[in-house]
Amino acid sequence: MDNMQFDLLALLPELVLLGMAMFILLLDLFILPQNRSIIYGLSQFTLFAAAFFTFKTHTPAVGFAFSHMFIDDTLSDVIKMMMYLGTSLIFVYSRKYLQDRNLYRGEFYAMVLFGLLGMMIMVSGHNLLTIYIGLELLSLCLYSLVAFDRDNPRASEAAMKYFVLGALASGMLLYGMSMIYGMTGSLDVSDIANSILQQEKSPVLILGLVFLVSGIAFKFGAVPFQMWVPDVYQGSPTPMTLLIGSVPKLAAFAMTVRLLVQGLHPLAQDWQDMLMLMAILSIIIGNFSAIVQTNLKRMLAYSTISHVGFILFGMMSANANGFASSFFYISTYVLTSIAGFGIILLLSRQGFEAEQIDDLKGLNQRHPWFAFLMLIIMFSMAGIPPTIGFYAKFTVLQAAWQAGFTWQVVLAVLMAVIGAFYYLNIVRKMYFDAPVDNSPLTAPVDMRFVLSVHSLALLGLGLFPEILLSVCGRSLLMSLQ
Repeated sequence: MDNMQFDLLALLPELVLLGMAMFILLLDLFILPQNRSIIYGLSQFTLFAAAFFTFKTHTPAVGFAFSHMFIDDTLSDVIKMMMYLGTSLIFVYSRKYLQDRNLYRGEFYAMVLFGLLGMMIMVSGHNLLTIYIGLELLSLCLYSLVAFDRDNPRASEAAMKYFVLGALASGMLLYGMSMIYGMTGSLDVSDIANSILQQEKSPVLILGLVFLVSGIAFKFGAVPFQMWVPDVYQGSPTPMTLLIGSVPKLAAFAMTVRLLVQGLHPLAQDWQDMLMLMAILSIIIGNFSAIVQTNLKRMLAYSTISHVGFILFGMMSANANGFASSFFYISTYVLTSIAGFGIILLLSRQGFEAEQIDDLKGLNQRHPWFAFLMLIIMFSMAGIPPTIGFYAKFTVLQAAWQAGFTWQVVLAVLMAVIGAFYYLNIVRKMYFDAPVDNSPLTAPVDMRFVLSVHSLALLGLGLFPEILLSVCGRSLLMSLQ
């Protein structure tokens, strides 16, 4: 009885989220369209309730539930809190956009919450099947959300590409898991690590690792599995692009920690080389491809590929310092990415998508405050001090340097300088070009206020980076002990 109580207590945030998501889906059938703000309020309340129960059930010790299939540790709790915050911001920034395009429906909020549930299961999964189930729940929700605007042919095309390539990547991941299970005789992450330590390396084990890393790389959008990122970012409605490009990256990081760091760390020498190759290619291809883009969402897609390369720089160090720096980087990237797409949503209005880089021309003359916020966001993405993005790049490159990856770090710094060009190009257009559109902003006051606080936080965290850095470092170390 005590075990069952602990199991349910560990799973309480997920149960709350599941119950509320189903309730919101059913409630949407019985309320009038003009009362859909109730759905929005309930969705925000659900995130608050899940955060409350995650905080109340937190313990410093690592706990296992449901026969070691579910892990409740500090790392999972911290990542979940970040995901609640990110999802809440997505709801705030997307609301007006959805209303203007007749997409303000309960299905959107239910699907996002179900996707969040999948991410939470990925974060707390301690068994290969548990992690895979969470990944599939997230993936199916994202496929549906990309095609949410059924009258948009671009969105339908993007959803089809995402679905086909995503199914292929899921198959590769599952094939790798089956090989590892065959060689170790267990699906439990800890048992897999112990089993590998007691046996010699075999070609089947390495092949399974290759398939596993390939599946992880697809979820991150790392080269050579990046082909879906630009098309899906550009083709999806902007709120869906905002979702895909932000919070799921935290879940992908957690999955990488569970599988590679905790499960396959005895094979670190092998997956280090794979991650190094993907990191270098991602930074080079991402930055050079982003330079020539004219579509803002497509540029941010290639920018994401470049950022993933920097995240992998920390992971390939294969030590606690590197993992903590990657966690810090991905946390700051998610915050920055949500703010960047928030500006795009702010400038969009009914009948107009602020998707082209030229749409930002003369923004300083039209709306100087939001031009300043976009400047902070672009500086953070480029890694220019004193924004948080500078310290994120510094920590991952420092970790890689200390691990002996000297020429790789030098190359990454050069690519970061080249990458700064397309971010500063946006700043140039905002401040030095004449505006092509003088339409007033139609965004609600709450969105403007939250976006202002959010963007200024990137500057504040840059001035005091040790706050977030210590949270990321301590949570990871407590979970890896």
